[in-house]
Amino acid sequence: MIVAWNWLKDYVELSMTVDELTDRLTLTGLNLEGVEQVDDDVAIDLEVTSNRPDCLGHIGVAREVAVLWDKRLKAPNNVAKSSGPSAKELTSVAVECPELCPRYTARVIRGVKIGPSPEWLANRLRTLGIAVINNIVDISNYVMMECGQPLHTFDFAKLSGQKIIVRESKPGEKFTAINHQEYELPAGTCVIADGQRPVALGGVMGGADTEVSASTTDLLIEAADFAPLSVRNTARKLNLHSPSSYRFERGVDPVGIDWASRRCCQLILELAGGELAEGVIDVGTPWQPLEPIKLRYTELPRVLGIEIPNDTVRKILTNLGCEETHDCDHCVKVVPPSWRADLTREIDLVEEVARIYGYEKIPEDAGVKMVASTRGQEDRVIEEVRRVLTAAGCSEAMTLSTVEPDAVEAFRAWSNAPPLETSTSVLRRANCLRQSLLPSLLAARRTNETLSNPVVELFEIANVYLPRKGELPDERRMLAITSGSSFLHLKGIVELLLATIAPGQKIETVAHDEPLFSAQRGCQLKLGSKVLGYLGEVSQAGLDRFELRGASTVAELDLGVLVDAAQLIRKVEPLSPYPPVGRDLNLVVDEKICWAEVETIVTDCGGTLLEEIAFQEIYRDEKRLGTGKKSLLFSILLRSDTDTLTNERADEVRDKIVATAGKQVGAELRA
Repeated sequence: MIVAWNWLKDYVELSMTVDELTDRLTLTGLNLEGVEQVDDDVAIDLEVTSNRPDCLGHIGVAREVAVLWDKRLKAPNNVAKSSGPSAKELTSVAVECPELCPRYTARVIRGVKIGPSPEWLANRLRTLGIAVINNIVDISNYVMMECGQPLHTFDFAKLSGQKIIVRESKPGEKFTAINHQEYELPAGTCVIADGQRPVALGGVMGGADTEVSASTTDLLIEAADFAPLSVRNTARKLNLHSPSSYRFERGVDPVGIDWASRRCCQLILELAGGELAEGVIDVGTPWQPLEPIKLRYTELPRVLGIEIPNDTVRKILTNLGCEETHDCDHCVKVVPPSWRADLTREIDLVEEVARIYGYEKIPEDAGVKMVASTRGQEDRVIEEVRRVLTAAGCSEAMTLSTVEPDAVEAFRAWSNAPPLETSTSVLRRANCLRQSLLPSLLAARRTNETLSNPVVELFEIANVYLPRKGELPDERRMLAITSGSSFLHLKGIVELLLATIAPGQKIETVAHDEPLFSAQRGCQLKLGSKVLGYLGEVSQAGLDRFELRGASTVAELDLGVLVDAAQLIRKVEPLSPYPPVGRDLNLVVDEKICWAEVETIVTDCGGTLLEEIAFQEIYRDEKRLGTGKKSLLFSILLRSDTDTLTNERADEVRDKIVATAGKQVGAELRA
């Protein structure tokens, strides 16, 4: 927001220097972007945060200055004399989409004379970097920069049927803006139309068909309120941003709408002549005052660490425009002004008092009572996940939540529902909320490969969005990993993760066919009855799809399941003082039998004596083993906690494993 020094002096006495003004405004939230001398004036560029749209006009900034220096705010007198027929006899306004346009007002002026603006008005606009067009357009821009309320003036004679209809755009409808470019309007766009076609985009820009020109004699002055989200979506979709859209996106003062309309009419009558029709057409829901907010005086020292006199607190709030409704020894209740929709809570009032009173008055060593906060279970689990994975050599990635439609189809293990789509693509064609992190992570892997990074070990923790019919999406926090190592290596990392976070829990692996995974190299991971995630080697088709040069193994885990199973309080168990006994086994099984099935049998048979299972390799040889057979070579480590384990007891465990495997999966011990 650029403010002209000479313009600002119209509303408040400026007894300070420019440096003093900008320093104090910076301390209260209006950061200085720059100062520039423009002819005999000074342009001050202030950064206005999105929650303070009231400062997007000179009067709003002047109000801040008046409060800070205890000056009187001098608002201009905007009385416009009307005569002739009623505005309702000349035109009509219909709002068919009140959710997009809560309020629309219109006034009519006839018999104006279009010409150049007087020098004082033109110079003020030039100081702000605004082009000077003609007296009518310049007046609407002047009022917007004065009070922050955007306005638009139509050539009344060019409005078909001399009426205004606020509606949603029709399919395929086109619109030519005042920049003389044609746009095809997306469905749901708020348009201002006459009896035949759109003549303006609600809150964004007017149309070329009804713009004010040298031949204009009659005007319709629009002052309205448009839904911020609607304006933002329209401006982004059409890449058509304007000073008006900038203000409507942040919200305007509902009470200031009519004030701005009357101010605009007053200046038009003074500078362009004409006759103002009697009354105003005002369509929309009347503004309801904000709810009172209670501020307890004890909150100020508790939050700020200093005492502020009660009278000072009340004066600050009333100077800011708040209406006092209650006052006693321990609290004050106020109703925020219409231009401060950001004041909704007690802490908001505490902040207002602090910034006006002066942050510099709060000592650095002010005693503020602090209550130690504790991290939640999910935060602690995520911290452990990061620690384990970085220790395993992985780097954390951060990717966008939206992907292209093709990327959604690459991995559909969590949901087969059509993805949710955003109204505006974050990147080109990336308009789908992802249902898995793996496609994004594999794309990041491709980027690293193209940059010749030799080792690409990545993980990401983020949300996925699984659609639910008639409800909000199921947002799940996921962990995804991509590794250039083997299936077993990544499975080991997942097991280490579980052993660290949920010791004693056992992962069950179930064969899972997935187009992204190679045949018989993918599985579903279960933790009890819950699906923990998926793990698999990327198939050649998957590698080609993501244009990967080297092999990759991926895993995706539901962190919610991991959080539920987490046992982060460490339990110390004494180590056995007795030596272990090892045995090697070589079981011949059918090709369809998975290692996971054999591992489960070994675990059950080993019981408390089983300390470790170590898979070695798979051996295939049709001549020695037979067709459709394979040999699983693995070793086990047995240890007792109570005594020295004998060879005979170890052999009993081994024999039990062989016998059980023979019954359940048809395994035979290979000599």
